[in-house]
Amino acid sequence: MPIDAIGRGSGKGSMSGSRIYMDWNATAPLLPEAREALVSALDHLGNPSSVHGEGRAVRALVESARRDIAALCGAQAAAVVFTSGATEAANMVLTPEFRMGRTPLKAGKLYVSAIEHPAVREGGRFSRDNTCEIAVTSAGIIDCAALETQLQAHDRETGLPMVAVMLANNETGVVQPIADVAAIVRAHGGILVVDAVQAAGRLPLSIEALGADFLILSSHKIGGPKGAGALVARGEIMMPSSLIRGGGQEKGHRSGTENAAALAGFAAAARAAARDIDGRMAAVAAMRDSLEMKMRSSAPDVIIHGQSVSRLANTCFFTLPGLKAETGQIAFDLEGVALSAGSACSSGKVGQSHVLTAMGYDPRQGALRISIGEATTQVEIERCAAIFAKVAARRPSTGQAA
Repeated sequence: MPIDAIGRGSGKGSMSGSRIYMDWNATAPLLPEAREALVSALDHLGNPSSVHGEGRAVRALVESARRDIAALCGAQAAAVVFTSGATEAANMVLTPEFRMGRTPLKAGKLYVSAIEHPAVREGGRFSRDNTCEIAVTSAGIIDCAALETQLQAHDRETGLPMVAVMLANNETGVVQPIADVAAIVRAHGGILVVDAVQAAGRLPLSIEALGADFLILSSHKIGGPKGAGALVARGEIMMPSSLIRGGGQEKGHRSGTENAAALAGFAAAARAAARDIDGRMAAVAAMRDSLEMKMRSSAPDVIIHGQSVSRLANTCFFTLPGLKAETGQIAFDLEGVALSAGSACSSGKVGQSHVLTAMGYDPRQGALRISIGEATTQVEIERCAAIFAKVAARRPSTGQAA
């Protein structure tokens, strides 16, 4: 059956009705308090680098935001460097060139888990020859034994090993054993970078407890405005070389006038994200589990990736045998449900999932990702489940054409 028929069924699709947003991992809805903080900050006139009263007022907004971001991840405010987003933060920290105080420090090779977001997987300022991939298990968890073997073979003459592993995967939601990874990296004198973009606000964050040297954060993933992010260091002693040079803002780590309005919104979202994480996520997990139960009831052959291990409470990454990801995404969209086929950071392309490949699955069919949040309602869960059943029933495996 044509894609159009899969989506519309009897011709009474949901495009004319209210839509359901289930793509929170791509971007979370802007929180009212973040919107209010952003709009209020726009009324401030000064440049945060100016020494007059107007400039100092904007500087106060920026520094207040720095404290709020630090509080979200148990860091020192002085160790927070603001960027335009997580991609810039990744490119800033993934570099062979560091300084330990005034002393140059070199990272010789970058070890990246096979399931990293493209912003990290591309290796930043490391050459391809100096970037190595770390395998993951079929459940999507980093293979710590493989990491240990790779670091044992690392040539310290080339510089320190740098390891980049995300705290929670953006596609599967699978939570990585970062404390175990940190112990291995520390034993080999390496540097650990943790992408905490999806975990922030969904898991308690402490850079010290994780054992990370650097965390990467993004504003719009926690309900703040787009265009703001942060690189958070464990301290101020070891820092990467500047990616963007110019006027020396952010203590010389990142030049360019700070986007004070976006940072004010980011800070408001960070304060909300830090509140009652366990309670908020328990309610979200209950809705996600309810949806998955209904999915299995209407399509017993559905494959829910990563369900046997610890996942983010809001994420369901699934494959419907017989239904290609791009076909399914269009079908759900025509029925009024916004969801993703993997990462949303590839210029609108729906390609094969490198995460599925790393987990040992055939990536050609792909998978769909439902990601929800606190504003999701049980009514929306019920409606999504009904649409899922409709889409599943029209698969080629049921004897009907796709």
